[in-house]
Amino acid sequence: MRNKKGKFGQVRKRNQFVPVVVIALLLLCLFLLCGCRAEGAESSETSSYSNLSDLENKRIGVTTGSIQAGQVKEQIPGAKLYYYSTVTDMLSALRADKIDAFANAEIIVRYMMTDNNDLTYLEEKLEGDMDVAAIFPKTDDGQELCDQYSDFIREIKSSGEYDEIEETWLAGEKSEADAPDLNSLTVAKGTLTMATDSSSVPFSIMKNGEYAGIDVEIAYRFCREYGYGLEIMNMDFSALLTAVVSGKCDFACAGIAYTEERAESVLFSETYYVSNSVIAVLKEADQSGGILSAIAESFEKTFIRESRWKLFVKGILNTIIITILSATFGTIFGFAVYLLCRKGNRIANKLTSGYLWLIQGMPMVVLLMILYYIVFGRTDISGLAISVVGFTLTFGASMYGMLQTGVNAIDKGQTEAAYALGYTDRETFFEIILPQASVHIIPEYRGQIVSLLKSTSIVGYIAVEDLTKIGDIVRSQTYDAFFPLIAVTVMYFLIAGALIRIVRRASAKVEPKNRTPEKVLKGVKTRD
Repeated sequence: MRNKKGKFGQVRKRNQFVPVVVIALLLLCLFLLCGCRAEGAESSETSSYSNLSDLENKRIGVTTGSIQAGQVKEQIPGAKLYYYSTVTDMLSALRADKIDAFANAEIIVRYMMTDNNDLTYLEEKLEGDMDVAAIFPKTDDGQELCDQYSDFIREIKSSGEYDEIEETWLAGEKSEADAPDLNSLTVAKGTLTMATDSSSVPFSIMKNGEYAGIDVEIAYRFCREYGYGLEIMNMDFSALLTAVVSGKCDFACAGIAYTEERAESVLFSETYYVSNSVIAVLKEADQSGGILSAIAESFEKTFIRESRWKLFVKGILNTIIITILSATFGTIFGFAVYLLCRKGNRIANKLTSGYLWLIQGMPMVVLLMILYYIVFGRTDISGLAISVVGFTLTFGASMYGMLQTGVNAIDKGQTEAAYALGYTDRETFFEIILPQASVHIIPEYRGQIVSLLKSTSIVGYIAVEDLTKIGDIVRSQTYDAFFPLIAVTVMYFLIAGALIRIVRRASAKVEPKNRTPEKVLKGVKTRD
């Protein structure tokens, strides 16, 4: 009988890894079927469209909040707009035939074309220019810094220095320029904090794990000229304006276009780039590429080129740190709150009800942004620490609910019997009630750990480079949507599997079936 149990135990242990392997294989098959067609295709020099009128009643992609959305509505009124978060998503949608074309700044499309031979744009451009500049807060210090920055931009434009910067970073991944060494800057006048989105290529990119691109290069040279140090915060593009207005940074640069509405909230520096808006389309393709060569190329671009695997390691570590610390502190916090409310303390119950109502009714991304930009807006607390605070609050609320459910499932007669045996209130709860309640709590607790892990994917909004954000950064540079997404997905599955195994081993020590009679009866006079 002992050997039989051992066999079953071995089978169960092996099967824990089966779901991850199966899912990884399914994702790989999906990549083979959907992703390689575009990567392996050889393209001609022509497109199915030649001018804007050809796109009437067609599907055109635009980025959310871009000026191109208004231009397309006005100049191609019959087109149906599809909104995307990034230009990388639009290129993926174009290759997957979800849209027929997409609109963006000419400089961005030109950069994309250096590494995507199947992409081109129409010669007929959209009317209206995109004036790119840096943004500053509407304060006295912000105005002074904005004036200095504008003077510097006018200086490098007149000297031709800006033209060299632009030409360097428009070479795409083929650019041989190194990222500027921010540590070489002097800090005679203090350190400036610049917010950017490293997926806004070619204005802001990651090169060999360092920040680079047109905007970063200009900011670096400005700080070197005026005696500032420079610290860079990497966040989602949609959060840049908020970061400037809230004072979380001194200024922001990420290919930000001037609009009158944005100018109501922030100051714009001197324009340093004026771009036309164009319609990007695919060239006529010959679907003759090899699948294996496409996989090898995608792997090389995603992990090997510029040592991007180091970025993924950084993202994994940040994700694990946030998950483990939030789960640990959240468990302690939720348990402490439950103990305060367990005996019916009126003040504790009212405060807890308000806390639960606030946390459970607020989207997690909103809570993080409130903590980051308002509660801790004027402090130097990092986005990583604030993420831990936010997820600790939400996990604590979940822990409180799990304890309530688990303890309420235990018959009250158990408590009365424990008192009759001589147990104190504290001993009754910890020795009798809680171990039995753990049978109901532990399975849900494991599920909450996995949910917490997946929820951390939104921390990119507050300048944390977690695993999801790193995947977005790599996709923005390789323009390969499938392979980085699959890699990130598999990594999440592996992390989740490891966390579940750790929780399972730790929770096994408190399960009633694993507790000895001596431990259960500890402190009880059994011979009276």
